[in-house]
Amino acid sequence: MSSATTSHASTIAQLLHDTTADLSWQREFYEDLHRNPELSHEEERTASRIRERLEALDCEIIGGIGGHGMVAVFRNGEGPTVLVRADFDALPIAEASGAAYASTNGNMHACGHDMHATGLLGACSILDAERDAWSGTFLALFQPAEETSDGAKLMIADDLVGRVPKPDICLGQHIMPGPVGQVQSAAGPVLAGCDSIRITINGRSAHASMPHKSIDATYIAAMIVVRLQGIVGREVAPSDFFVISVGELHSGDKNNIIPDSATLVLNTRYYDPAIAERVYASLKRVVEAECTASGSPLPPTFEFYAHGEVTDNDLAAHEAVREVFDATFGEDSVTGEPNTASEDFSYLPQAWGVPYYYWFVGSTSADQLDNPPVNHQADFLPEYEPTAHAATRAAAAAALTYLAH
Repeated sequence: MSSATTSHASTIAQLLHDTTADLSWQREFYEDLHRNPELSHEEERTASRIRERLEALDCEIIGGIGGHGMVAVFRNGEGPTVLVRADFDALPIAEASGAAYASTNGNMHACGHDMHATGLLGACSILDAERDAWSGTFLALFQPAEETSDGAKLMIADDLVGRVPKPDICLGQHIMPGPVGQVQSAAGPVLAGCDSIRITINGRSAHASMPHKSIDATYIAAMIVVRLQGIVGREVAPSDFFVISVGELHSGDKNNIIPDSATLVLNTRYYDPAIAERVYASLKRVVEAECTASGSPLPPTFEFYAHGEVTDNDLAAHEAVREVFDATFGEDSVTGEPNTASEDFSYLPQAWGVPYYYWFVGSTSADQLDNPPVNHQADFLPEYEPTAHAATRAAAAAALTYLAH
C-alpha cells in the first residue's frame, strides 16, 4: 500500500465534508450507551444496541466472538481490506459528571468507550453511504473487555483470524483529554507497555511485644518499596522511560501481631520491552537480596500478569494516514505526544501479522483545558458534538486512506 497523494487526501477530506450519510441517530445512541454502562464481559445490552445499528446497514455481522465481540464486514468489490476497532466496556466507577444522561447503576463509561463505539458506527454509516468512492473490504471490529486487558486475546482465542477476512492494516483510536476535536497522531510508540507484578514476601510471625522473635515481612516490604525507585533512578538512563508504581501493599490484620507474610502489587509502564526485561531482572535481584538480608525463611515469589504490549505505530501507515488527517482536520490535526496509558489493541494486528496505526481524539471543552477531567475518573465526560464529529470522521478518514479510489 502506498502513501496517499495530496490530491487523494483532499478528495477524501471533501467526501467527508459533503457526505450524505445519516448520522442523526448518533447522539441518542451515545447517550443511551452512556446511561447504561456494562462492565467487561457483561456487555450483552451494549452489544445488542451496536448490532441494531449495524443491521440497518449493508454488511455481514459476525457476532459472539470471544464473548460479546463482533465484526461487521462491508464488502465493496476488489481492493484492500481495512479493519477499524472500537471497544465498548465500562468501568466500576460511580459517575459524578453531572450530565443529564449520567449513569446511575454504579458503573460508568469513564474511559470513553461509548464514544469509540459511536464514532466507529458513524464511520460505518459513512462508508455504507459512500460506496461509489471506495472499493475493497471494510471491517468494523467491536471489542469487549478492553479494561480487563483480555478482550482482544479472547476474540483471537475464539478464532477471530479464521472467521473474518485478513486485514491489510488495523486502525484504532481513543478519546483523551485535550482540545476538543483535535486529532493527535504520531509514528512509533504512542501507548506504553505494562505489566502487573504480585510479590509475596515470607517472614515469621510473633507478638508485637517480641519483635526479636519475628522476621518482619512488613519491614522487608517497606525496604523493598524504597529500593524499587532506586532501580529506575540509578539503572535506567534519564533519556529512557520507565515507571514502577506500588499499587497495593498488604500485610497483617491485627495491631499487635507481626505478620508472617506481606504482598506487594506493582504496576510498570514502558516504551521499550528490552528495558523492561533489564528492570525486571534488577527488581528480582533487589527483592531477593532484601529477603536474604532479613533472613526470610523462604524465597519471595513473583507473579507477572495483566501484560499489555507497547502500541508502536507503523511509520508508513503514519505517513499515509497523517496526510489525510491533515487534509480533513486542518489545524486540528497535530502531532501527539506518547501517552503512558496502555491498551490491548495491538494484539489484533499481531494475530494477523499486519501493520497498525492508533491515534487520539481530544475531548476537553475550552473552559476545562486548564484542569481537564481525565480518563478513569468519575467526572470524565467528553464534550459531545465536536468529539463525536472528530471520532467519526477520523475513523472514516483513516479507512478511506486505503480504500478510496
